[in-house]
Amino acid sequence: MSDELKVEVKNGVGILTLNRPDKLNALTPEMNHAAVQALLRFAEDDGVGAIILTGAGRGFCAGGDVGAMQRGDEIAGAGASLETRIDALRRSHQFPWLLHNLPKATLAVINGPAAGAGLGLALSCDLRLASDQARLGTAYARVAYGGDYGTTWQLTRLVGPAKAKELFFLPDMMSAEEALRLNLVNRVVPHDRLWDEASAMAERIAAGPLVSYRYMKANINAAVTADFRDMLDREAETHLRCGETEDHAEGVAAFMEKREAVFRGR
Repeated sequence: MSDELKVEVKNGVGILTLNRPDKLNALTPEMNHAAVQALLRFAEDDGVGAIILTGAGRGFCAGGDVGAMQRGDEIAGAGASLETRIDALRRSHQFPWLLHNLPKATLAVINGPAAGAGLGLALSCDLRLASDQARLGTAYARVAYGGDYGTTWQLTRLVGPAKAKELFFLPDMMSAEEALRLNLVNRVVPHDRLWDEASAMAERIAAGPLVSYRYMKANINAAVTADFRDMLDREAETHLRCGETEDHAEGVAAFMEKREAVFRGR
């Protein structure tokens, strides 16, 4: 495990904290590898019902390390071939892929600037809670890069191709309120209440019907590209699969008894 990533589990929530505060948590290969390994462990841990990604200090994630870009070792060792660097970046892309595809809810807690690959990580999470001091942007055009960590895929689906092109071609940082208006974040919270709000949201999800959440997430992800008939068929299977869980029986009993359900994630 890298010192550049803090990993903990609290009240059923797995927490990943990017930990290079002096660099606004700019990504390194070591940080990325540690995050992938932690996410894989969280996926298999029945004691983890939801996952938070956040940053230490005053930033969420500034994206790539510009100093490493200048040295030529941002992605792979200095002097590595183009093919080696492509392979290394593809491995790094497992980080946003897991955030998007793990069978557990992921929540980005955006405490400050989220730019470039940092924006991609935030957008790859299922939910995004932003401080009113957060700022978001693509940043790639500033260093003549083309976009990575899923930013082109996520932005195109969230805001449409025309607006996505604007955000890439004119890489100004936007406020949290503007990001909310564009549907890039779910909620904006006063900075001093951000962690309390995020913890409460994640813990609520972690205490919910986790099998149902698993299929809800998978179905919504699939709906981006599936046609209506395929989704109806998929829903027929997953809806009734959820109906076989203990949580379904508990939810029905709680409704009939006019009490709060106590779900156990199975």
